[in-house]
Amino acid sequence: MMKILFTSVGRRVELIQAYKDAANKTGIELQIIGADITETAPALQFCDEQLIVPRINDEKYIPSLIQFCDQNSIDALIPTIDTDLLLLAENRERFGKTRVVISDHDKIALCRDKRLTGLFFSQCGLQYPEIADDYKKYDLGFPAFIKPKDGSSSINAYTVKNSDELKTLAEMVPDYIVQPFIKGTEYTVDAFCDFEGNPIYITPRIRLAVRSGEVLKTKIDLDSTIIDETKALIKKFKPRGAITIQLIREDKTGVDYYIEINPRYGGGAPLSIKAGADSPVMMLRLLSGEKIGYQADSAINNAVYSRFDQSIRVQ
Repeated sequence: MMKILFTSVGRRVELIQAYKDAANKTGIELQIIGADITETAPALQFCDEQLIVPRINDEKYIPSLIQFCDQNSIDALIPTIDTDLLLLAENRERFGKTRVVISDHDKIALCRDKRLTGLFFSQCGLQYPEIADDYKKYDLGFPAFIKPKDGSSSINAYTVKNSDELKTLAEMVPDYIVQPFIKGTEYTVDAFCDFEGNPIYITPRIRLAVRSGEVLKTKIDLDSTIIDETKALIKKFKPRGAITIQLIREDKTGVDYYIEINPRYGGGAPLSIKAGADSPVMMLRLLSGEKIGYQADSAINNAVYSRFDQSIRVQ
């Protein structure tokens, strides 16, 4: 039996369901263990086993995961949120036979600092909105955009209309960056790579509607330019497993401006999976020792998906 541990499962019900479907498709006997700090996390109810762990900032967090993986012969650990990525990357070698499916520590670090992310985009030959880390020196015009340099989920991220508003928000947002606001079509790219950092799936999709940073409606758009740009990024980044990339295609120029990288499954990744870029199936095949090449045009182009909330009794 193959065993996979997902950390901080929270609300990732769709992702857990996708891995259960993958086990049925491949005929691989799979046990899914979900870890969280509270037993009321909805995704835990869909896992085969529940693991309650200390908070990520607790010094016992990593030792508790290592001990569980060792005692239960866990084949792979897959993170689902930004918060523990650096910790897991730093301690990956301590997990012994458990494969921690995560990118190298230096790559995780650059994703957590938007200034370093911008520099990396430049090294990949990609465009990105210029960055200022002092509102007094910002001179790139309005509207602008201010957000924390290590933020996620659109928390403390604001559109800024003028210099007075920028001054006010700069005093509110901790350790911020300021960029010119790019008006255009927002894209997410769900990519999935093998354990050597070679791409298997690259699936661009348009963000049609978003709530709190997570997509509600999306349209698959297998745009060849974005796919080629993503290949250039992957070649330098060498991600392991899932990686999510955000960009905006400017309305006036058609230029793609890259915004951020999340080296994990994005919240909307199940939509690309449903469209045919079935990364859970590929993950199980990789863990079984298979070699898999790039799968072009796997997702159904122009497919549109809409998400909804659902409740489950947990006690």
